[in-house]
Amino acid sequence: MRRILRDLKIMLLTNLWIVPVVAALVGALFYFVAPPPPMHARMATGAAGGGYHAFAEKLKAELAKQGFTLELVESKGSQDNLNKLTNGEVELALVQSGQELSIEPAARGKLNGLGVMYREPLWLFLGKNATFDRLADLMKMRVAIGVEDSGTQAVTAALFAANRIEPAQYPQTWQALGGGKAADALIAGELDAAFFVGPAENPLVQRLAADPNLQLVSLRRTSAYLARLPYLSQLQVGEGMLDMAQNTPDHDIVTLGPMATLVSGENFHPSLTALILEAAKTVLKNGSLLDPAGNYPAPPPLSLHTLDEADYYYKKGLPILQRYLPFRIASLADRYIILAIPLLVLLFPLFKAIGPIYQWRIRARIYRWYKHLREIDQQLYKGKLPTDLSAEIARLEGLEDELARVEVPLSYSNELYELHMHLRYMIERLQALQRRRATSTEVVG
Repeated sequence: MRRILRDLKIMLLTNLWIVPVVAALVGALFYFVAPPPPMHARMATGAAGGGYHAFAEKLKAELAKQGFTLELVESKGSQDNLNKLTNGEVELALVQSGQELSIEPAARGKLNGLGVMYREPLWLFLGKNATFDRLADLMKMRVAIGVEDSGTQAVTAALFAANRIEPAQYPQTWQALGGGKAADALIAGELDAAFFVGPAENPLVQRLAADPNLQLVSLRRTSAYLARLPYLSQLQVGEGMLDMAQNTPDHDIVTLGPMATLVSGENFHPSLTALILEAAKTVLKNGSLLDPAGNYPAPPPLSLHTLDEADYYYKKGLPILQRYLPFRIASLADRYIILAIPLLVLLFPLFKAIGPIYQWRIRARIYRWYKHLREIDQQLYKGKLPTDLSAEIARLEGLEDELARVEVPLSYSNELYELHMHLRYMIERLQALQRRRATSTEVVG
């Protein structure tokens, strides 16, 4: 055991040169590796109590399980969300599909669609006695068309424009109201009709559906609208879908609606994409009254650029490491693996050279002694050795004593013993020559 430990010590000391080399390569790995993605982001959500804000709260809670902090930033609505995103105030925002078309292509090019989270139906509630056939019928009514910069006003304006009803033609009885204020005014009879955009489960929508003095109407000519507004989708709402007790709606209806799209700005770290989408998938796993389970999140509209990480998620799911490890660990490992591959490519020939270099250095301990033997051998051949060989013999015997203290691994002992034999042979050879010279001198005398 002592011999094995000694051999191991010799091997380590012989290859100490590799320590600074590996340290330099590892240092370069840490220097050039990308910094870890931030575990914090801001998200524009719309007003508290709205569908966007409710979804964002659930997403925030799910991300917190991975140690990620999602800061919710309230806004006036979808358009305001988009403005905050393009201004760099937030990294994420829920945006109503189609509103991205309202900004300049250069600004839109800095945005990335992460995915559609769910569909947003457009609900048109009217008083019990109001009659409705087409949107033009609303020109004589008191109508809430949604607050400014809201998704509700954006989609209603698009529908009116398709009917050649421009903002300049809006009656004075139309009001820029939305949300709770519009609902209160409609229930109080201060409005004849009001538009709302949001999920069927939204408390505000459920409140209106439960009111027996209101009616939910169907939008006709949906195919014509979709041909002109392709970013909208058609939704079938069955009888009693919103409220079975009040049987709202009281017959099957058809409506239109945009899609709630999660959009990222230029300050968003792409490595967070899979984390965000997986959390959204968990939040949406059970579906809704109108969206079947497992359908969302879905790829974003073609009008938005999609991150490569999002494309990968929709085609293959989570990255391999994130399927088995927490996000922080998987992200760290993923970044280092990318740079570790070229590092291993460099280390492979380096470690491959350890054997030959180790062998050369061990044998160099032995072979350097042959230099002295070679010098004496050449002098013998040329006859240049001094008459008195005592000094040379003493030097070789001194070398023999030094050689006895040389340590080499057990596998190289045979070469060390051969050197001992050769050294002894040379000493004996010089001693024999010395005796012959002494004998010749006595005979001559």
